[in-house]
Amino acid sequence: MTALVMLRALRASVAVFLRDVFSGLLQVSHNTLALVGLAVVAVLAFGSSHADLRHEVERAALDWLQSRHEARAERDGDLLVTLSDPQGVARATATNPKELDRQQAAVAKWLSRRYRVAPEPISRLVQEAWQVGQKAGLEPTLILAIMAVESSFNPFAQSAVGAQGLMQVMTRVHDDKYERFGGTLAAFDPVTNLRVGVQVLKECIARAGGGLEAGLRHYVGAANLEEDGGYVGKVLAEQSYLRQVASGRGVPVNAPMPAPAARPAPANVNAAEQTAAAASNQVIALR
Repeated sequence: MTALVMLRALRASVAVFLRDVFSGLLQVSHNTLALVGLAVVAVLAFGSSHADLRHEVERAALDWLQSRHEARAERDGDLLVTLSDPQGVARATATNPKELDRQQAAVAKWLSRRYRVAPEPISRLVQEAWQVGQKAGLEPTLILAIMAVESSFNPFAQSAVGAQGLMQVMTRVHDDKYERFGGTLAAFDPVTNLRVGVQVLKECIARAGGGLEAGLRHYVGAANLEEDGGYVGKVLAEQSYLRQVASGRGVPVNAPMPAPAARPAPANVNAAEQTAAAASNQVIALR
């Protein structure tokens, strides 16, 4: 009987002990969570009043996560992850053709097929030609025709005498114009080259007294020569096709153009360079 009583007393003591331990742990956990919550609230309140610090913490956290992700990808052999650049799309010269109006979309589609280039970058250049042309008082079809004749829409084209980019601007002559775009390497940025080329074209037309054909002769460097090698005719023929496409008429993408011919140095070289180029009968690349 005595042993039974002692066993019951022991069980009761153990139960009380366990209940007290559980209660204590619960109390400690509640207090800990409360402290954590208060700390989080304090950090958020401090961070909301210090935007710079908050951004710095966020950037550090993202950098840490990105570095861990790249390290894991490098171990797995995933090269694209280690070389990824989310800002790459911002550097792309491209526009969704669906964002263009009817005229621009028709022109972009035709040029894309004619010169076998992707519709997205062509759409961006067509869009830019319309915007810049409106500001410059020049027909966008003329700007696009010059790019087509000069470089066939190759933004990295370079002629034998140093004309560069889509509109084959003489970079060393017009380095001052590129200063506003960060320097002469911007000659190989399609949009920048287009804008500088349009400015050069405007100056050539003004120098020629406002006449388009005479301005084009200045642009190609043939103002003081008897022949322009067929350059003006080729540009105007291409512009005629583009006008028809923009108006909704059907023009074959393989519509003929005047055969390329030797021509003098491009626009805006100095007199000595023009004379030397003409004398050696250098042919401008891709024109």
